[in-house]
Amino acid sequence: MAGKMGGLALLRSALSDRKTALMLAFGFSAGLPFTLLIGTLNAWLGEAKVSLATIGILSWIGLAYGFQFLWSPLVDQARPPLLARFGRRRSWIFLCQGLLVLCFLLLATMDPAVSLGGVAGLAVLGAFLSATQNIALDAWRVDVADERATVEILSSIYQFGFRIAALVGGAFALVLAAQMTWQSVYAIMGGLMALCMVATVLAPDTPSPEGQNVVPLAGFAVPNRRERTIGLFVVGIGWIWAIVTLAAFMIKALHGPDADGKPVSAGDFTRNYGPWIVVATILMPAIVAAWLNGKVAHDGERDPSGVLSRGADRLYRALVLPLGELIERLRWGAIIVFGLILTYRLCESIWGPFAYPFYLQYMQYTNEEVAFASKVFGIVMLIVGTALGGVLFATIGRLPTLMVGAIITALANLLYADLAAGGAWLDAFSHMLAIDRFTGLFGFDLRMNRLLVTIGIENTCSGLAGGAYVAYLSSITSKQHSAVQYALLSSLTMLIGALGRAAFGEGIQDYGYATMFRFAAIIGIVGIAFVLFEWVRVARLERDHEPGGTGALG
Repeated sequence: MAGKMGGLALLRSALSDRKTALMLAFGFSAGLPFTLLIGTLNAWLGEAKVSLATIGILSWIGLAYGFQFLWSPLVDQARPPLLARFGRRRSWIFLCQGLLVLCFLLLATMDPAVSLGGVAGLAVLGAFLSATQNIALDAWRVDVADERATVEILSSIYQFGFRIAALVGGAFALVLAAQMTWQSVYAIMGGLMALCMVATVLAPDTPSPEGQNVVPLAGFAVPNRRERTIGLFVVGIGWIWAIVTLAAFMIKALHGPDADGKPVSAGDFTRNYGPWIVVATILMPAIVAAWLNGKVAHDGERDPSGVLSRGADRLYRALVLPLGELIERLRWGAIIVFGLILTYRLCESIWGPFAYPFYLQYMQYTNEEVAFASKVFGIVMLIVGTALGGVLFATIGRLPTLMVGAIITALANLLYADLAAGGAWLDAFSHMLAIDRFTGLFGFDLRMNRLLVTIGIENTCSGLAGGAYVAYLSSITSKQHSAVQYALLSSLTMLIGALGRAAFGEGIQDYGYATMFRFAAIIGIVGIAFVLFEWVRVARLERDHEPGGTGALG
């Protein structure tokens, strides 16, 4: 009882701390641009009759969040000019917030129907600024945490602020868009973003602790400087080529048809360049990491500590070292693990950018209906699914829960296929379980009931699968490289999903929503197969570690 009371007293003390209020504002500051640029923008584009293939290509701006670890060393080591007096963290936060305000205000002057290139450019810039702000916010949260406002409490407050921003930038923005122009909506959101700058001005900043980051590779056994430079160069070239290739195709696609009048094909790009992008960002770095694992020579603390050397070492620590540790630990099992990471959320992630155009333009639901079903009811069901995943994880185990998540996520796509085809199965299911009568008590007609049932079941499945996937990623990351390794693996998930989205949008235009939703369900079988392979691999590994390696516990 004393421990419980002490915990409650600590929580009350933390909530009364000024830093928790600031953390709430910072969570809002992170969530608002993410929601407006990754989700809500697609509703505006759909209303402006932008093609689904183009919306799929524009969804690539979300890769900025997955690739933010690439420029995190710069944000950690340097300070932006003219703002150094704000401190090592606040200077970046303030700069990104100010430029995000400008981005939203500029978006408020544009119409994607006539200046799609300008809207796309601002969206790309906004995603980059938002991801950069996240780097500084994450570091600030760790820096200012203390015994009163612990990092766990601050992280929870941050997530709460992020969710509030998701409601404001999602549901509230949709409701506003039904009453005014999208330009006015983004102007209002720019004003809300400007208010977040007040929190940055009021926030404390912490100087870099003495000695921190002076020797980034201290404590790690690493190859000599020459071999590390070669490895870093090869890996860096692969990532740079992939990002430039994606950006160049995005610009070309947004520019319009070729000189012969033929539209630029996202499907052709995915078939011709997709495999090579996977090679450049996954296979080649893995080979380099495996090669460097055999070249370990000394402790990284012995190397020079100049500014350029520290920067290179931090990039090496971010790009090569975590992957090298994973390859060394998993060996050939890394093939299965990477396959699982690349395919587990694929059937769900490739259609995400088309949700708003599907609800609003194709199914003809109103902004208010979609706002309630997707951003209010949907979030509740997402939380229910996440909780259910936690229960399953504790009762049946990690890999069985992962398998359940893979199966139900694939099947959830069939719900959307039925909704697109008229909802006959959904109506029968709802009537059998009396769901339609229950929702009717709240004034929802049969058509709205279909949307609620579809989003409710899909979000429950997504929450369960997402929680299981996060738990799985966390379980395979080493404590020594936890943050960077997790970010690197997460970025691979986003990369393969992004490659498929543009082709998926093109497929919707050619074959229709129902057909492509069924295709997404089929893609889910690949993820199920990799979970099965991983299950067998882990079972064999556990058997080999038992006495005698027979599978019989001694």
